[in-house]
Amino acid sequence: MFEGKSIILGVTGSISAYKAVEIASKLTQGGIEVDVVMTASATEFVTPLSFQSITHRPVHTDMFSPVTDFDIEHVALAERADVIVIAPATANTIARLALGLADDLLSCTVLSTSAPVILAPAMDVGMYQNQVTQENLERLRSRGYTVVGPAYGRLASGLEGLGRLAEVGEILAVIHQVLGRGGDLSGKRLVISAGGTQEPIDPVRYIGNYSSGKMGYALAEAARNRGAKVTLITAPTAISPPPGVEVIQVQTALQMRQAVIDKAAGADALIMAAAVADYRPQATAGQKIKRKPEKLSIELIKTPDILGEIAGDLIKVGFAAESEEVVENATRKLKEKGLDFIVANDITGADSGFSVDTNRVIIIDRIGKVDRLPLMLKSEVAQKILDKLAVRLAGGSSV
Repeated sequence: MFEGKSIILGVTGSISAYKAVEIASKLTQGGIEVDVVMTASATEFVTPLSFQSITHRPVHTDMFSPVTDFDIEHVALAERADVIVIAPATANTIARLALGLADDLLSCTVLSTSAPVILAPAMDVGMYQNQVTQENLERLRSRGYTVVGPAYGRLASGLEGLGRLAEVGEILAVIHQVLGRGGDLSGKRLVISAGGTQEPIDPVRYIGNYSSGKMGYALAEAARNRGAKVTLITAPTAISPPPGVEVIQVQTALQMRQAVIDKAAGADALIMAAAVADYRPQATAGQKIKRKPEKLSIELIKTPDILGEIAGDLIKVGFAAESEEVVENATRKLKEKGLDFIVANDITGADSGFSVDTNRVIIIDRIGKVDRLPLMLKSEVAQKILDKLAVRLAGGSSV
């Protein structure tokens, strides 16, 4: 979705400069045009050729180089950038930017741009915690700079503490979030549920399902990248929550119900991708139930119909995981719960549904239109769902 965007990736003199090669690679794979600007000290840790091989574009290291594609290099770079990312950003670079110095190509480019700037600090713990560095970072934040990290961990000095470059995935997520400002979901509040609820039987057992949460998490990440303010209400999963979204952790259907009710108030849309248990034990044992030779019976009671309860001026999107009569069962659910549209899939397919990265879904709207999508990655399915949601949010009468 960011194909054709232009990013300036600034690389400064830190041992973690090698991680910037992966950042450049991931951005390039996403169709983004990446121009790398390296400080002189950065070239001591990683070569310009590494970035050139990844981006297939010249790497910029010298403001006074006689060979250039630009008449005035730093001005042209600054004007073409949709975002400037400096990763890693050393204490020295942060200080120079805070003071407004312009004595190398990178600082000149930043001073010349009107594009948003993202900094990913990386330095020793003492340097990061120093009052001067903290004041410089605060000054840059007050000017609209986005700061991601640093992370806690073992540093090159052998010490442990704050100062490690943030994980590449986290930096990329922030880049995507900044690029998504002004997207077709900008200014919209979306509540998205994910994962499978767990209904306790005793302190060590529960009733659950096979939901991995991958579809809901893909929706949350995609909606964030399109400018939405996202609240992700998630049952337990093995997935790390996407940065840049509000995350509310729940376990049971009752907990999810309350969280959805609280967050749906004032939201523009609710997407219930979670697999909420239909039944729960009427009573939960306080101690572990011991194994006995006789049969064990557990009385189950219905859980609340969360989607059916939610009312108000918001768009409601549901999911239906079916093993038979997919369209018929999904359509019935859509009508019973008063949904705007529903996303149904046949869970009997090995390549679609729970725990896999792909899905083959059918989207049915309230006027009966049926849209069958081919097998695709869940991240791609998320974009298709949000395409239809964006039309509805913009006032479209059908999806």
